[in-house]
Amino acid sequence: MDVIIVGGGIAGLTLALSLDQAAIASRLYEAVADPAPLGVGINLQPPAVRELTELGLAEELAHTGIATRALAYFNKHGQLIRREPRGLAAGYHWPQYSLHRGALQALLLCAARERVGDENIRCGLRLAGFEQRADKVTVRLRNSRTGADVVDAADILIGADGIHSAVRRQLYPGEGEPRFARQILWRAAVEAEPFLDGATMIIAGHFKQRVIAYPIGRAADGRLLTNWICQAAVDETAASREDWNRLVAKEKVFAAFAGWRFPWFDLPGLIDRTSDIYEFPLVDRDPIDGWTLGRVTLIGDAAHPMQPIGSQAGSQAIIDARALTAALLASPDPVEALARYDAARRPAMNTVTLHNRRLGPEAFLQLVEERAPNGFDSIEDVISAAELDSIASSFALAAGLDPETVNSRQRLSKPDYAI
Repeated sequence: MDVIIVGGGIAGLTLALSLDQAAIASRLYEAVADPAPLGVGINLQPPAVRELTELGLAEELAHTGIATRALAYFNKHGQLIRREPRGLAAGYHWPQYSLHRGALQALLLCAARERVGDENIRCGLRLAGFEQRADKVTVRLRNSRTGADVVDAADILIGADGIHSAVRRQLYPGEGEPRFARQILWRAAVEAEPFLDGATMIIAGHFKQRVIAYPIGRAADGRLLTNWICQAAVDETAASREDWNRLVAKEKVFAAFAGWRFPWFDLPGLIDRTSDIYEFPLVDRDPIDGWTLGRVTLIGDAAHPMQPIGSQAGSQAIIDARALTAALLASPDPVEALARYDAARRPAMNTVTLHNRRLGPEAFLQLVEERAPNGFDSIEDVISAAELDSIASSFALAAGLDPETVNSRQRLSKPDYAI
């Protein structure tokens, strides 16, 4: 069996590594000619860290990222609502890592080139279309530099090409643009003094305005590379493709968040010291009835683009790749294998996507804002511990993220193929 992967992001590279571990041949095509370590922060949840560990990348992850020990929620006044242990401290057998998305991308790309081979990781080729036959999928790719077409064929085609997936667009030609949630994200990373214990992720605010921050790397002078995100509701009803990943003036962010200075966290100070701030629309897509059509399927953001609530998108893309590999190992018929993967993964991811539209595990932030907009003397007077636990646990159970489920689940790949 051989596989064509379209898209060289987290999902595609993890899949290439996973297939190689399972002795399944693959060729990966990436549209960007010279992939660079771009982006800002990403959180890898323990289920994803487990999968990358089983791919032999534990040491590289530990060297690259920060092991997150806690997630703390605050209101817009900086008052603590809830603190949750994360990773090993929460009872998982694997840590949670916060790291630079570009560093993760570079780590995966380096490993893929070493294991899968440079000749099988081809960049600067964008999918122009595909055609299925009874026993093969033929793809046509366009060289971004020369404009020449490249044709390749394999047993199956995997679309790992993100929220604007060309593979998904051919499967669902009438779907249109992503769904805009009328929220804007301003994102950046800057070296700063540690806040709290130096290993805690914070989320403060409510549905219409909030801030997220966490350390993603270490600097030589004891400071930490700190990822920060400011999210704000806007009146616009659409976000054009040209609005993605563009630089924005810090004055625009100051105008909305200048007052968000807490005794333990100085957001205006971070904004002031940041040179490049990027603006993103908060978008997702409606769940679809099938990721798979014959010999073609989707993974990662191409399959289930979701709002970045609960730090799930990148982690679930990694799990997709491993689950797909397991399905291919379990069935000699690639069409049956892709159908099994779809049935195993899609219902849960559709649930997570819809949960995230309601703030997912962070829904109690809005409840606290509505019940105590001016702050509180005691959080128990506003929301009970039982209500907080219920909201947080319902999301974890729906996504299969509770420690017992993660720790007890069988390996997604056969032990014989483990590195």
